[in-house]
Amino acid sequence: MDEYNRFVDWDKMDVTVQSQDAKELTCTEFQELKQLARQGYWAKNHSLRAKVYQKLISNIPCRTVTPDANVYRDIVVKIVGKRNSSSLPLPEFVDNSLVPTYCLNAEGIGAVRKIILCIANQFPDISFCPALPSVIALLLHYSKDEAECFEQVCRILACNDPSKRLIDQTFLAFESSCMTFGDLVNKYCQAAHKLMVAVSEDVLEVYSDWQRWLFGELPMVYIARVFDVFLVEGYKVLYRVALALLKFFHKVRAGQPLESDSIQQDIRAFVRDIAKSVSPERLLEKAFAIRLFSRKEIQLLQMANEKALQQKGITVKQKRQNVHLAVHAENFKSEIVSVKEMRDIWSWIPERFALCQPLLLFTTLEHGCSLSRFYSHSEGHEPTLLLIKTTAKEVCGAYLSTDWSERRRGGNKLSFFGTGECFVFRLQPEVERYEWVIIKHPELATAGSEPENHTSPAGSTLASSSVPPDPSDRLSPFLSARHFNLPSKTASMFMAGSSECIIIGGGDGQALYLDADLNHGRTSHCNTFNNQPLCSENFQISVLEVWGFRDTMNG
Repeated sequence: MDEYNRFVDWDKMDVTVQSQDAKELTCTEFQELKQLARQGYWAKNHSLRAKVYQKLISNIPCRTVTPDANVYRDIVVKIVGKRNSSSLPLPEFVDNSLVPTYCLNAEGIGAVRKIILCIANQFPDISFCPALPSVIALLLHYSKDEAECFEQVCRILACNDPSKRLIDQTFLAFESSCMTFGDLVNKYCQAAHKLMVAVSEDVLEVYSDWQRWLFGELPMVYIARVFDVFLVEGYKVLYRVALALLKFFHKVRAGQPLESDSIQQDIRAFVRDIAKSVSPERLLEKAFAIRLFSRKEIQLLQMANEKALQQKGITVKQKRQNVHLAVHAENFKSEIVSVKEMRDIWSWIPERFALCQPLLLFTTLEHGCSLSRFYSHSEGHEPTLLLIKTTAKEVCGAYLSTDWSERRRGGNKLSFFGTGECFVFRLQPEVERYEWVIIKHPELATAGSEPENHTSPAGSTLASSSVPPDPSDRLSPFLSARHFNLPSKTASMFMAGSSECIIIGGGDGQALYLDADLNHGRTSHCNTFNNQPLCSENFQISVLEVWGFRDTMNG
């Protein structure tokens, strides 16, 4: 037995981890560490993993005054005293989180609560941190005593490197991470997302469980392997693993009826029992096979989501509005799509706009077939949704990320603008959505997208050379084409407009071309969206509508 077994119940623990030969870890190179973590190099030996955790956590850059083991020894007597820690109420910021016991013995289970209470005493700024009990419980398996575990958790919480995101400590950070996860599911797990939309009243509520899957439901041997990689590579690993869990859930459960009344409960149960269907190695393999956006792009998306929540005044935990009902049957009327079809479209849009309600800005039935009126009604709104019904009753459209007034930046010259959040779609005769080609084929931009080979664990800063400072003091937009080293301009021809026409999607064809009278149009394959024609290649417009997004929270 080794010195790190004080809190471990070896009857519950995989005994093979104590019988392996002890190895030392000598490498300090990030690339090598990353490979060893992913391969599970220190997962096979209990004391080696304890030493590696200590080494990795001691290298986290922290605030000057970070509580250490001596602080714990000083305060634990005052805070807990001789009382039984199981009778002490937990602080509100853990939000009734599961307090996993993993393979802890009775002393370890009691120690988790004591450490949480001492952290609450030392970190008054933490307002929401549901992952904390799991992180403490996990680290206790690899600590000599409570004070050492306390110090390690404090270092994780006190990390002061702005490029490293480790554990969410406010509701704003947590909620925006849930929205970001929802956006990633929408892009990378479309089949699973479609299932969630079909069976759930509130999709974001399901996705708000994503950290609970990892820090609560996932069995010990799995979360320990995830944590190995997380300490080296940072927060993005958590998104990867949660996406992989959702993909496996969909694969295993597709076509089967729900086991409980709620998809939320079903996913939790699946993650708890994951050993029945997926090994830890297979889970990590799947997670790293997902060709995720760069860390920098995810950071931009997270910041945009945070900003949207702040603007709506959602900075503390409150009852969530039912996102699924943003499109209300009683006050939604379109001549092109039904309420159900509009809800399907709503499920594709970025999470930060999903709380808004659709607002009709322009319709040819009321405002006439005039491109200048189209612009005057659409300008000042960002994003917008374009819907078209042809005389052959086909329905197609586009989600457009950027205000149409941007078209003037090119002077009188037709020039493209917009971001990689734009997409095109058709609804009739069958539903199909086409996103920016780079999302499914990131290799087309590998030269410029941020390499995963960082020199330091857990991140890179936003102030990289590929994002010039924006003079208007706006956030550099998520999926801005200039963040990517694209093979040619045709990969980022999102939207363009002049007094003569509107074009959406370009390069070897146009996804949509509409004439100045908003009367005739054409559609073909284009490089930007790699789409099939959205309807008959040459079509006549029966009705065209432009929808904006009304912020219901602020009136």
